[in-house]
Amino acid sequence: MNQQARLAEIDWLPATGHQLRKAGVHFDAVRVHGNDGRRLANAMAMLTRGRPGPIIAEANDRRAMYFLVEPGSTARRAWPKGAERLTGEVGAADYIPIPALYGATWPLSWFCVPTPDGRLVHTLLLLSTARAFLGCAPRVAEGMVTEAP
Repeated sequence: MNQQARLAEIDWLPATGHQLRKAGVHFDAVRVHGNDGRRLANAMAMLTRGRPGPIIAEANDRRAMYFLVEPGSTARRAWPKGAERLTGEVGAADYIPIPALYGATWPLSWFCVPTPDGRLVHTLLLLSTARAFLGCAPRVAEGMVTEAP
């Protein structure tokens, strides 16, 4: 079976256009707007030799980048200002826009397509890279990581 056919079997990918997927089911996401998001996506691609995991680019509004990560993996971590968590945590109803692999998907496109093995963006690598690019130095307070003042 070729890779295109295996990618088409990923059940959360829409066949055409784009659809919203509830965070916390197949993945959570970290959204970063504008040039910061694009710089972060480029850095992640460089650090992983072009295989950072699925990253979605949005062409309109704030030009966000969505980094798809394991469900629950962003909790209890100090994310820098500008990195917004989209999660399936209790009380949250976050949805993530997912484009099809091919065809008319504007304003969404794949910066890095999902892989047949289902690998997502590595949360800790994303967090450390986001801190380097967005300027957040973590500090430890009472056993929990929090943002520096």
